[in-house]
Amino acid sequence: MKESIFITGIGTDVGKTLVSAILTEALKADYWKPIQAGLEGLTDANCVKSLISNKESVVHSSLYQLKTPASPHIAARNDGIQIEMNRLFQAAQDIRELAKEKKLLIEGAGGLLVPLHNQLMVVDFIRSLQAKVILVSRNYLGSINHSLLTAAFCRSNNINVVGWIFTDSYLDYEDEIVEWSGYPKIASIPLLPSVDAGIVAKEANRIQANLIKFI
Repeated sequence: MKESIFITGIGTDVGKTLVSAILTEALKADYWKPIQAGLEGLTDANCVKSLISNKESVVHSSLYQLKTPASPHIAARNDGIQIEMNRLFQAAQDIRELAKEKKLLIEGAGGLLVPLHNQLMVVDFIRSLQAKVILVSRNYLGSINHSLLTAAFCRSNNINVVGWIFTDSYLDYEDEIVEWSGYPKIASIPLLPSVDAGIVAKEANRIQANLIKFI
């Protein structure tokens, strides 16, 4: 399979979708959210689509679109289905082929140990893809612990981590997390008063040169 870049976080609500939009714009990559749990309002794929302005990127439809805004294994159970690794992997192969020479950014659900069903977690999907991983950490009280736990898990499980992208600006924890985790900082996205395609393009242009060094 051609190279994929997997965007995961230290938990939920850390800015993965915003980061995904900025990276999609900066790399003119394709974007895929394999599993969408919760369909009311704007889905993550629709959000990314509304925030990118280049003409090369394609936003691919989610394979699993689950009604309940909950852990995917619970949302799937409520919908009477089971998330299957072979379907995820085959869909990833098909989309990677459609992307041709473009990079494919895959946005995960929550963090690495979010269960997809009783015997499958997000990290298992990452392993099957042999994807490079970008870790998203948001600056909040407790994020040092959550970030270092995520980093320790990645290191002990031989996950191919490219580095960190930080979001928000509660306090400046970033240098400590980088030093103690051993993974470099790719970029820092400040707390943005509003988000639209213009702001995403501006942030993409700002971090593009440094991002390319890592990808």
